[in-house]
Amino acid sequence: MALQIGDPAPDFKLPSNTGEKAGDFQLSSYRGKNVVLVFYPLDFTPV
Repeated sequence: MALQIGDPAPDFKLPSNTGEKAGDFQLSSYRGKNVVLVFYPLDFTPV
């Protein structure tokens, strides 16, 4: 299903960058707030 301009973003969950479960990010936790997502290339992620 393709999103159209103005559609609400679908909920998703991402792991934290430290691997801790408590640090997981879930979009629905920020409903009603402004959210900016930045995706970095793999080079900048810790190994």
